[in-house]
Amino acid sequence: MKIVLLALALFMVSSLKAEDGYDLWLRYHKITNPTLLAQYKKQIGTPVVLGNSQTISIIKAELSRAFAGLTGTSYRVLSSLNTASSFIAGISTSPVISSIVKKEELDSIGPEGFIIKAKPGKTIITSNTDIGLLYGVFHFLRLLQTQQPASNLNVISSPELTLRLLNHWDNLNRTVERGYAGFSIWNWHTLPDYIDNRYIDYARANASIGINGTVLTNVNANATILTRPYLEKVKALADLFRPYGIKVFLTARFSAPIEIGRLKTADPLNDTVQRWWKEKIKEIYSYIPDFGGFLVKANSEGQPGPQDYKRTHADGANMLADAVAPHNGIVMWRAFVYDPGSNDRFKQAYEEFKPLDGKFRKNVLVQVKNGPIDFQPREPFSPLFGAMPQTPLMMEFQLTQEYLGQGTHLVYEAPLFKEVLNADTYAKGKGSTVAKVINGSMDNFPMTGMAGVSNIGNDINWCGHPFGQANWYTLGRLSWDLDLPAGQIADEWIKQTFTSDRKAAGVIKNIMINSREALVNYMTPVGLTHIMYNGHHYGPMPWGNTLNRPDWNPVYYHRADSFGIGFDRTSTGTNALAQYSKEVQEQFSDINKCPDEFLLWFHHAAWDHKMHSGRTLWNELCYKYNTGVDSVRSFIRQWNSLENYIDEDRFTQVQQLLNIQLKDAIWWRNACLLYFQTFSRMPIPANYEQPDKSLEYYKNIRILFAPGNAPVP
Repeated sequence: MKIVLLALALFMVSSLKAEDGYDLWLRYHKITNPTLLAQYKKQIGTPVVLGNSQTISIIKAELSRAFAGLTGTSYRVLSSLNTASSFIAGISTSPVISSIVKKEELDSIGPEGFIIKAKPGKTIITSNTDIGLLYGVFHFLRLLQTQQPASNLNVISSPELTLRLLNHWDNLNRTVERGYAGFSIWNWHTLPDYIDNRYIDYARANASIGINGTVLTNVNANATILTRPYLEKVKALADLFRPYGIKVFLTARFSAPIEIGRLKTADPLNDTVQRWWKEKIKEIYSYIPDFGGFLVKANSEGQPGPQDYKRTHADGANMLADAVAPHNGIVMWRAFVYDPGSNDRFKQAYEEFKPLDGKFRKNVLVQVKNGPIDFQPREPFSPLFGAMPQTPLMMEFQLTQEYLGQGTHLVYEAPLFKEVLNADTYAKGKGSTVAKVINGSMDNFPMTGMAGVSNIGNDINWCGHPFGQANWYTLGRLSWDLDLPAGQIADEWIKQTFTSDRKAAGVIKNIMINSREALVNYMTPVGLTHIMYNGHHYGPMPWGNTLNRPDWNPVYYHRADSFGIGFDRTSTGTNALAQYSKEVQEQFSDINKCPDEFLLWFHHAAWDHKMHSGRTLWNELCYKYNTGVDSVRSFIRQWNSLENYIDEDRFTQVQQLLNIQLKDAIWWRNACLLYFQTFSRMPIPANYEQPDKSLEYYKNIRILFAPGNAPVP
C-alpha cells in the first residue's frame, strides 16, 4: 500500500509541468472536471466575435488561446454569424445583440462596462465599446478558469473608478526605486524600434483585470522623458497599449522649463513658463493623441515645486491642468509632502492641502497615500479623506513592498487595502467610508481613481516573489469593484495562478489572508511604525537616530523612554487627531478605549498599561512579536504540505523565500524586544523563545546593497 501511495505521489509531482510564473493569472490550463469541461465546450460551441478593429483582433486571439488551453481543443474564432454560432461577442450596435440586450442595461454600463448573458448552449457578451467588450471577454474567461458555472449568467458590470492606474517608479537608466523584481521592463535604449513581447503581455495582464492607465516614470522625475527622442519612445508604448484600453501617463518634473527649456524660472504664474508648458504639452499630444496627462510630486523630499516661488500646490497643479485641458488631459497631484518644521509629520499633508480645497481645476485629482505617514504595515486612514469635499481625491496604495519585507516576504495586501477603504471618515455622518470618498459618490465627482505603486520588474515572474502577483491582481479587481472581499480576490487569483484543487487552494488562501497581520505582528505591533532600517527600509532599526531630519529617524516615531512608548497625537500632544471628525477622534483619543492595533499611533502609553487582551503593554509586545514569528512557522508547515499540488520550481521558490521570511521575523522580534527592553526594564516572559544574540549584535548588522534603493539619476 505504501509503495502504491508513493508511486501516486511521484506521478502527481511529475505530472505538474514546471512553471516560471511568467503567465501570471492567464495560464489557461485544461479543465480536468469532466462535467464542467463538457458544459464549457457546449457554451463555446462555434465562437464568433463581431467587428473589425485592433481590439477585436486581440479579443479573437485571446479567445483562441484561452479556449484551446482550457478545453484541450483548438478553436477558430469566426467573424460572422452562422446557424451554429453559440458564443457571440460584439458591441451593442450589432442587430443580433440589440435584439437580446435591453437598451436600459446598455445605458447603465457606460463606455467600459459589459454584459454577459448565458443559458445552456448560448452565450452573449456585449458592451458599448470594443474596450468594454475586451473586459467582458476577460471576465468570462475568469469564470472558466475559476471553474464557475457558465450556462446561466446575467452579468451586468461596469468599473467603479474611472482611473485604474499603475504608477511605475522606474528611472530612465532602468533602475526601479523601491523595486524588488529586477530592472525596469521599459528598455528605453531599444525603444521605439524594438518592441519586446513582454510589453504585449503586460498590456494583456492589465486589461484582464481592468487596469486602464500606466504612469511610466518615477515620481522623482527626470525632465529628459519630455524631450523629443523620449517622446518617440513613449509613443511606441502608447500605440501598443491603446487597443488594450490603457492610456499612458508621465511624471512631470516641475523644473523642466529650466532643465530642458532653458528658462530662468519655473514659476507657475510666469507667462513665459505657462507658454512653455502649453507648447511642450501640444508637442506631447502630437505624438500621443490620447495621452492621459501628468502625475506630479512637488516640494517633497527635495523635488522642485511651486513653493520654490512662494506659490501654492493649487497654483502649480492648475498651471499644468490648464495646459492639458484642451486635449482632455488630467493632472494627478500627489499630496505626499512633509516639512521639517512641522511638529508632526502625520499632520503635514492635511495642513498643506486642506486650505486649498475647492481651489484646484476640475481636471485635477489630488492623489493621497492611504495613510498619513508612508505605506506602513498598518496606518490609520489619511485625514485628508473626507476633509476635502470640493476636491476629487484618488487613492494611492503601494504594491511594491517597501516596508512590508520587500521582495522576500509573502504579504497579501488586499486585507490592508480593505481595512483602509472600509474605514469610516464620518465626514457626512456614519457610513462615510474612504471608499465613498474615492468613488465620488459622497461628493458627486465624475472623475475618480486608484493608483498602485508598481511591483513589476524584468524578473521572469514579473514581481520577484510569486505572491507579489496577487497584489497587482488585487489593484485591478478592487479598482473595478471596491466592495470585492479580500477572500474572493484571493480565491480567484489562487485558482488561476496555482491550483483549483479545493484542499490546496484552501491552504494557500489561509496563508494569504493571515500574512499581512503576521507581518504587522513581527514588525510593528500595537501601533508601532516606521522603525525600519534607514534608507532601504529592510530590517529593524528602532534605535536609528543619526539622520539630519528628526522624522527620518525611527526614534522619532516610537519615542520610547523609561515611562513608556508611543507618539502622543491627542490634545496633550501634537493634536493630530483634531484633523479627523469628532467621531473618529472619539475612537482614538481615550487611551483606555483606543483599539489596541492603533494604540501607539496616538498615545504614549506606559509599559504597564493594561491592554484589551488583559496583558500589560510590554507583555502584549512580547506576545505579538512571538505570534508573528509563530505565524511564519505555520505558513512554512502549510506550504510544505502542498508539495504534490504545486510545480516544483514555484514550490521550491516560495519555500526558500518563506525560510528567509522566518529568519527576518526572528531578527525583527529579537532586535526590537531587546532594544525596547532597555527602556521597559522588564523581562521577556519565560514561556517565549529568548533572543540568542545580544542587542549589539543586531545593531551591527549592515545591509549595504539592498535592492530598490538606487540613486535617482
